[in-house]
Amino acid sequence: MTNSIRIIGGSAHPEFAEQICAHVGVELCKTRLVRFSNENMMVQILENVREADVFVIQPSCPPVSDGILELLITIDALRHASARRITAVLPYFPYARSDKKDQPRISITARLMADLLETAGAHRVLTMDLHAPQVQGFFRIPVDQLKAAPIICDHLSNTRTLDDYVLVAGDVGEAKEIGGYANRLNLPIAIVDKRRDGDDEKPRAVHLIGDVEGKRALIVDDEIASGGTLMEAAGFVLKHGAVSVEATAVHPVLSGGATARIEASPLSSIVVTDTIPLSPEKRIDKIEVCSVSQLFADAILAIHDGSSISSLFR
Repeated sequence: MTNSIRIIGGSAHPEFAEQICAHVGVELCKTRLVRFSNENMMVQILENVREADVFVIQPSCPPVSDGILELLITIDALRHASARRITAVLPYFPYARSDKKDQPRISITARLMADLLETAGAHRVLTMDLHAPQVQGFFRIPVDQLKAAPIICDHLSNTRTLDDYVLVAGDVGEAKEIGGYANRLNLPIAIVDKRRDGDDEKPRAVHLIGDVEGKRALIVDDEIASGGTLMEAAGFVLKHGAVSVEATAVHPVLSGGATARIEASPLSSIVVTDTIPLSPEKRIDKIEVCSVSQLFADAILAIHDGSSISSLFR
């Protein structure tokens, strides 16, 4: 059992876990989740995992709190079942936006998530495109952060002629990340100077740095939540002369009325990954999904056999 690999898929995104297992060439480890009438839950591992290398796949998606608790209970069950090493595979990290104390008397909840994972018994974490890089520093265990940019850029190159495109950062904070896309696609950059007041998710675009006139604008972001930033940026670049606007984001959170906003918007398409499951009502024609399951499978195999993960960043 010492060299055996086990992959457990939580209830958040079972389809993604099955795809990873298919790439790795193993069967999903059998588990049982019970939700009692008092809203407590129990996770039972139905296979022997003693001295096994176990990977638990559970992205953060609705119901977020239930998913987090299920993950923690699963990790604790594995620890008491004598698993040799437990890796929490979090394609979308919970509370990733709560990375700093920007208001009085609030929790830096991303740090709390790190503490909870360590306390439950996780030995390492595998994730993708954290909203803030400093979240890695909240852990005292190894954290590997994969990047979706190579996969998204390959998809864009294979499905579009990009000669007249310009990449657009929806706000100044995204400007650094967009550089990786620009280098891979050899495209110019523009930046929307956006201001947000309070927690109302209603940003205001006030300036445009760069030129989009006569170009096809491609807005790049790490995630789409309510869609407020995206809608504001899309309208802003069109006012500044862009002939069309598209978008790409790693994590399709699509909370609230985001899907309806996208459907009614001037956006012609949005490219996302499958780090978060898309319910049937969110699978609209404008949304293109490219899978990152192969990348996660390669990372899991690299962690298991001790080889370098750096090569996966290409």
